[in-house]
Formats: sequence, structure tokens, C-alpha cells
Amino acid sequence: MQFTAEHEELRRTWRTIIDREINPNVDAWEEEGVFPAHELFKKLGNAGLLGVDKPVEFGGAGLDFSYAMICAESLGLVNGGSIPMAVGVQTDMATPALARFGSDELRREFLAPTIAGDYVCSIGVSEPGAGSDVASIKTFAKKDGDDYVITGTKMWITSGTQSDWICLLANTSEGAPHKNKTLICVPMKAKGVSVAKKLKKHGMWSSDTAQLYFDEVRVPQRYRIGEEGMGFTYQMQQFQEERLWGAISAVVGMERLIDQTVEYTRDRKAFGRPLLDNQVIHFKLAELKTEVEIVRSLCYRACEEYIAGEDVTLLASMAKLKAGRLGREVADGCLQFWGGMGYMWESNVSRALRDIRLSSIGGGADEVMLGIISKYMGTLPRLENR
Repeated sequence: MQFTAEHEELRRTWRTIIDREINPNVDAWEEEGVFPAHELFKKLGNAGLLGVDKPVEFGGAGLDFSYAMICAESLGLVNGGSIPMAVGVQTDMATPALARFGSDELRREFLAPTIAGDYVCSIGVSEPGAGSDVASIKTFAKKDGDDYVITGTKMWITSGTQSDWICLLANTSEGAPHKNKTLICVPMKAKGVSVAKKLKKHGMWSSDTAQLYFDEVRVPQRYRIGEEGMGFTYQMQQFQEERLWGAISAVVGMERLIDQTVEYTRDRKAFGRPLLDNQVIHFKLAELKTEVEIVRSLCYRACEEYIAGEDVTLLASMAKLKAGRLGREVADGCLQFWGGMGYMWESNVSRALRDIRLSSIGGGADEVMLGIISKYMGTLPRLENR
């Protein structure tokens, strides 16, 4: 993939903001279990970083998806996964369908302030009984006059205690599960929306995650994104950007962890020589570095094809699968070489091991990615043969 001066300027902007506004505060935010999303996102919005590939008429920069990939890759400079994930929800998980299919009125009301950083948003797909199995969601939006009345619950919602609106996937009919769903913009202050609880997680501590209840929440039907009944299709399209975003966002973080481990094992001496002098260590780090570069190349290829209008479902699924698994291998392998220091709760490598585990679960578990890949390969067993 060929990068321009504009791509490199975008990288520099992200590095400056991360060094000045994010990394100095990460440890405190992790301790607090939440980061100030409105304050930080407003700074990102003022810098033009929350809508690089979104329409100009709604505050975006109108650039192609390669610029969104640069944003995701740059977020690997953050010392932890919480902030990158929340930013990714704002830019590439909750808003692509709205930007592409929403009415102008809807985009002015929800997309423009989200790009500006005035609104924080969430994506509402998963439920207690439906994670990767999107077709099984139970949340229902029934028509009543010009409104939808929404009842249900959503689980594992990023920024759920702070968001201003949620891109909600709900059933709007009793039809076939792939044709009865609709995406709806739901204000979090609407009557009947409640935060059941803030969830305590294995990692991603400073990203607030919540379970939400929707008790006969009334919103106008004009809050619908695109066509009724097309929500499942729209969400599958959003997943492609989410999965590419997730894969490329892991690359720089993995590289940094490897480089930090090289530095640590070069300085740390055991049995009279630097740990790095042991072949088992420098060979393993070389292998991991090579694997990381493979993931980057796969993401870049998928990005080029996506911009060209091609279906990248297969490549995006491969990239997400590989990045999630490699992230665990890199974090665990590097922690081993840090020894007791790596096992300390506050160390960067320990945090990386906790945070990266979500990559193989959120946005479609590894097993779902393998199913998609198998389907494209033609090796998935037919349903009647099971």
C-alpha cells in the first residue's frame, strides 16, 4: 500500500496527541476503571481524527478507508487497549452504516456531533444470549404510530456508561432472522434506557463496559438507519471495517511489546550475560516480529481491495483471526522473557496480556472467523449433513 504525505501527517498528529493527552493518563484511568470519554473525544474531534473517512458535509474529511487504517494502526502507540477500542467503536464500529445509509437528517443529528467529539456513541449488538450469533438477538422494536417501541437488553457495551447514543440492532418483525432486523439510533437519555451495571472485566479496565436495559423505549421511526429489515446486512458490512480495524490496531502494539522486550532482555543479565544472548530468546523474538509483519501486509492488502470496492469478508476474517491469536502469543511469549517483572500487575506486558485476550472474542470469535473462512473455501459441511 502506498502512503502519501497526508498519511504520514495523520500519523504524526496521532503520535502527538497520544504522547500529550493519552499515555500520561493511562495508568490513572486504569486505576479508576474509566477514562473521560467526552473530554478526550472532544480533543480528538477538534483535531479532525474521528471522521477521516466520513462525508465532508457532516464534519468528516471525506478520505478513503486507508486513512482510517492509519488511525487504527497509530492507536497501537497507546499503552493499553482500552482507549483504542473505545475510539474504534466511535469511528469504525458504530458509525459506518449511519454514514453510508442514514438519511441526511439522521446524519446531521447523530453522525455530525459524533465526528466533532460532542457525542460519544456505542454499538448495541451483543446480548446475554447472543454474542457472535447475531441472528439470535431478542431485542424487539415494534411499530406504534410513527415510533418504534424498543424492549430488550444489550450486553458488553463499550462506553455504555458514558455514551450519548447507541447504534442498536433490533428485530422489527417476526420474519426470517437475517431479514427481520433493523439498525436504529437510540439516544441513551431516552425514557426507559437504563444502565443495569458496569461490568468488571479481565482486561480493558479503563474502557467502561455495561449491560443495558431497554424498557419500552420510544424513538421516532426516522431514527432508523437505511431500510427496515436490512439491519443484519448492514451490521455484517460494519463488521468488515471493525475486523480490519481490530487487526491493524494490534500491529503497532505487538511491535512495541517486542521492541520493549528486546531492550529489557539486553539490559537484564542472568548467569553472567544478557538474557538476549540466549538463542531461544532472540530467535523467538525474530519469529514473532516476522509474524507481525505478515499481519500488517494482510491488512494492507485487504484495505486496498476494500477501497477498490471488492468483497473483503475472507481477508478481514483471516486478518482478525491471525491478529487475535498472534497477539496472545506475542504478549505471553514476551511476558515469559520478562520473568517476575512481567508478572507484575502494573507492567505493560501484563496489561497487554489481559487486554489482547478480547481480540479473539469481540467482533466475532475465532471460531466464527474460522467458519467464515471455511465457507469461502467450500469446506463447511452442509446443514442437512450435520
